[in-house]
Amino acid sequence: MAELKIFNKWPLEGIEVEDPGLKKYISLEPRIVPKTGARYGSQRFHKSKVFIVERLINKLMVAGHKGKKHKVTSGRNTGKAASVYNLVETALEKIEQRTKENPVKVFLRALENASPREEIITIEYGGARYPKAVEIAPQRRIDLALRYMVQGSYHSAFGRKKLSVNSLLDEIMGAYNLNSSSNAIAKKFELERQADSSR
Repeated sequence: MAELKIFNKWPLEGIEVEDPGLKKYISLEPRIVPKTGARYGSQRFHKSKVFIVERLINKLMVAGHKGKKHKVTSGRNTGKAASVYNLVETALEKIEQRTKENPVKVFLRALENASPREEIITIEYGGARYPKAVEIAPQRRIDLALRYMVQGSYHSAFGRKKLSVNSLLDEIMGAYNLNSSSNAIAKKFELERQADSSR
């Protein structure tokens, strides 16, 4: 039986999640076309069963707002799956050219590097509010890493001559190399620094 390859180009053989906390929550089930059309939607914790590249594609279609300000209105966020599908495929091709490695493996390592481990919640005692550091649930760690990656790539290309493919490529490569030029890595360090000071 022929081996399934992502976008019919890259095999998943030998690629594993190294972070033990995220293993159960990142799906690496091979798909030629990572677009299921939400057929998993009725299942509990369905996100954990969705192939991780598809989760990136879904997140790119709606990048979300930054700081509760309605910055994202239209433009690239049209919900056109085919456009985003091609964008991700091109970005993975460029990653392969740059690193000479399987781009899905590079993206997976970038995601693990960008997943924050702690954040701050606010606790109220008798009218006074105190920040408290808490560990982040594994599913939320992946959600936050994807959100920060997508928002970083979106805002670095918005209103500029920079192509969105190059923007996504730079964001993933920055996270892969643990470089603070990546929005996801910068946000992770900021969150963990705040949590560290609130212990």
